[in-house]
Amino acid sequence: MSFSLKKGETFGTAQIILFLSIAILVIVVAVPVLLIFANAFWDNNGNFNLHDVMNVLREPDTYQALLNSVIIASGTTIGSTTIGTFFAWLVTRTDLPCKKFMKAMFLVPFMLPSFIGALAWKMLLSPRAGYINRFFMDIFNLDEPFFNIYSYLGIVLVEIMYLFPFVFIQVCGALERMDPTLEESARISGAGLGTITRKITIPLVLPSILSGALLIMLYSMAHFGTVAVLGIENGIYNIPTLIYERIHQSAGSFESIRTGTVLASVLVVSAAFIIWMQNKILSKGHFQIIAGKSFRPMELKLRGLRIPLLVACCTYIAITIVLPTAVIFLVGALPTYGMPFTWENLSLENYKFILFDNQLTKDAIFNSVSLGLSAALITMFTGVMISYVIVKMKVRGKGVLEFLGMLPFSVPGSVIALGVILAWSGKFGINIYNTVWIILLAYIARYMAFSLKANSAALEQVHDSLVEAARACGATMWQALKDIVLPLVRPGMLAAFFLIFLPSLRELTVSIMLYAPTTRTIGVAIYTLNEDGETVVSAALAGVALVLIITGQSIINRFIARTTKG
Repeated sequence: MSFSLKKGETFGTAQIILFLSIAILVIVVAVPVLLIFANAFWDNNGNFNLHDVMNVLREPDTYQALLNSVIIASGTTIGSTTIGTFFAWLVTRTDLPCKKFMKAMFLVPFMLPSFIGALAWKMLLSPRAGYINRFFMDIFNLDEPFFNIYSYLGIVLVEIMYLFPFVFIQVCGALERMDPTLEESARISGAGLGTITRKITIPLVLPSILSGALLIMLYSMAHFGTVAVLGIENGIYNIPTLIYERIHQSAGSFESIRTGTVLASVLVVSAAFIIWMQNKILSKGHFQIIAGKSFRPMELKLRGLRIPLLVACCTYIAITIVLPTAVIFLVGALPTYGMPFTWENLSLENYKFILFDNQLTKDAIFNSVSLGLSAALITMFTGVMISYVIVKMKVRGKGVLEFLGMLPFSVPGSVIALGVILAWSGKFGINIYNTVWIILLAYIARYMAFSLKANSAALEQVHDSLVEAARACGATMWQALKDIVLPLVRPGMLAAFFLIFLPSLRELTVSIMLYAPTTRTIGVAIYTLNEDGETVVSAALAGVALVLIITGQSIINRFIARTTKG
């Protein structure tokens, strides 16, 4: 882009914005991540220390946590990929009834916190007290539970329920864009539905399938909530829960922080490898047969399978979405966990208690809402500035911005949390540990990528000639930005705001590492109340969180629909 009239001023403005953008990302993102490696591999005297790293990695707990992470992530990836691909094929390429409704419902788990889902399934399938287990044990006089949710299989099944949309979304997009000529040619040649799907459709969308699968692998490896709720009670730890346990038990001692940074380094290396694999897959040229959609593809006729598959989809939705959500609200209305769901036992007392009487839950709701709003506003405006440099300015060094901005998106939340502990606990003369400010900094770092994506997409649509015309009429650079660019990219800014605000409301992985007694968030309060045996209060707070999240998502959907029409 050219800012030609006032050359000196334009150059200065560009460089100031570039400098501020790099400074923000270095302080908020780069320093915490770099300190992870520095603390893991160098001792206090600045000497490279591989011996201590190897000692940590050789510990049986470390090895077991790494193995557990791989087992859980592998099972989750395989199951989620299979289910996500199948449902995507059903709603895009077949004559399944109620496809639009089904597609919308399959996206619901994408916005629900998986740790709340894990809490619901704990209430349903815990070995002795779970409602489903008690039902089957009473009906069939069983001595053992019907299903033990505190197991590898239980953790994997719950994660599959909430992570399969990663594959579903990507495969739906690929199938909708795919040129159907080859499929129709095969059908004319006499190939059946199974042959066409196996030999043509799946190979064509394989990059999207693998890309979604790797995203699930990345997310599951770094996932805290489900394993914390369902695994710790049975001694099943993955790397994030082991980091939390070590730091939590030792109250943040030097040794625990050192162990945590080594484990975090393992997560970073794993994430980097997964992202490298994803980029290699997506860069393969022979997959470019998936192109723009030139005409509407013919739907595959399911014939006698239409109704059975519709029933199967509805059953899946009922079991994985409706049942756990209903249980959260119902348990939250009971005086004590384990009582039957009768009208006499149900009331709104727990909801009244957490909203008006309990200081802990009131503070948690206030903290989450204020942190979410603050992080969303700060990141929204910062993201506009950084995106403007990346998209519009011809200055050296802007590639560094894009890398730094996207780095936290590929780094697990527990790594971000550990990094900000190292950076802002007095090492550089600023100590905000155990305050709300350290959580805010972590949120800004974690969600910066969301703002950059949304604002960059909006800025790409603003033609350079608009700013050049304003400059030609005598406007300064700042006036052109304020009067022309910002109004035009306002939809992108609002999208960035909601993309950050909603995840902040349900966030757990970062907050659980950083909270103090007075800085609990909703996610932390739900988790700690459940751990303390306050099951009905925990469920009631989870219900309130779901209402906030669903309301926020509805506002986003209406906003997007209105923007699209406009």
